[in-house]
Amino acid sequence: MSDFLQKTIDFIDQVKVFDQMKDIDAVGLFTNPWFLVPFIGIMAYLVYKKSWRNIIILAIFIAVWWASGTDYMQSLTVGGELQVDKVLPVLAGGAVALGIVIYLLFGRSD
Repeated sequence: MSDFLQKTIDFIDQVKVFDQMKDIDAVGLFTNPWFLVPFIGIMAYLVYKKSWRNIIILAIFIAVWWASGTDYMQSLTVGGELQVDKVLPVLAGGAVALGIVIYLLFGRSD
């Protein structure tokens, strides 16, 4: 199992997934019709089906993706050292987001 995990980590490092995530142009993405047309279509379909749970989960996913690219997230490590006072709000926000998603998926029925 650890060999598989190490190969996966090596693959992620090799293709530079985290560097690609840092270099995403959000303005360019949301003005690109190849992304925007399917995104609007999915949102319209979810509103039509009144699937508020999925809309909220999608909004949380987009918010987490947006927050991961902010300057605050980039300043969590200074000189290779983790700044604990900056990590605690991130952990609290992540716990709240995860709690909402778990509640929506398992806590109630539509």
